[in-house]
Amino acid sequence: MMNWLFAGMICFSFVFAVCCGRVEQLSAAALEESVGAVKLVIELCGGMCLWSGAMRIAQRSGLTERLSRLMSPILRPLFKGIPARCEALRLISMNMVANFIGLGNAVIPLGIAAMRELERCNPDKRRASDTMVMFVVLNTASLQIVPTTTAMLRLAAGSNAPMEIVPAVWIASLCSVVSGVAAVFLFSPLFRPSHTTPDSFH
Repeated sequence: MMNWLFAGMICFSFVFAVCCGRVEQLSAAALEESVGAVKLVIELCGGMCLWSGAMRIAQRSGLTERLSRLMSPILRPLFKGIPARCEALRLISMNMVANFIGLGNAVIPLGIAAMRELERCNPDKRRASDTMVMFVVLNTASLQIVPTTTAMLRLAAGSNAPMEIVPAVWIASLCSVVSGVAAVFLFSPLFRPSHTTPDSFH
């Protein structure tokens, strides 16, 4: 889907430039922005390596495991359908810890692993369980305590105070999490099969 979207944007830009007689400006912008993209990636590498290394140290030292155990009482009411033998809750906790510090590159593999484990524990393979839906919502509308990636982008753009957005990020992400969780609890009973009990998340 994204391939079609980006291809459509490129074609639209080219057609628009031809119709308006701005092909030269389009070519210049494409070259300048391609160079700028490479520069931005290089500028972000340092911060990404720093926080990714910190996340790896936290994993190997057992810090993330301790944090996941601390978060378990909070997450358990949101993921009632996860069996006790399932490792998904631990992976979800680690995923949310990575989200808290804004590490998108660390969130993705943890999120994929957690979703695979939720799918393995899902008895009905024809539909996503409520726990899977809840995890997608929490992973997408995540609460970010330290917006690392956004702060690094602001720093690369020349901001003198890249972390001044923290209060706004807290408020916005908290509102998104609360509204997303409320939507799951509100709408999931409407799409749950009739044979499923209300307190079951399978």
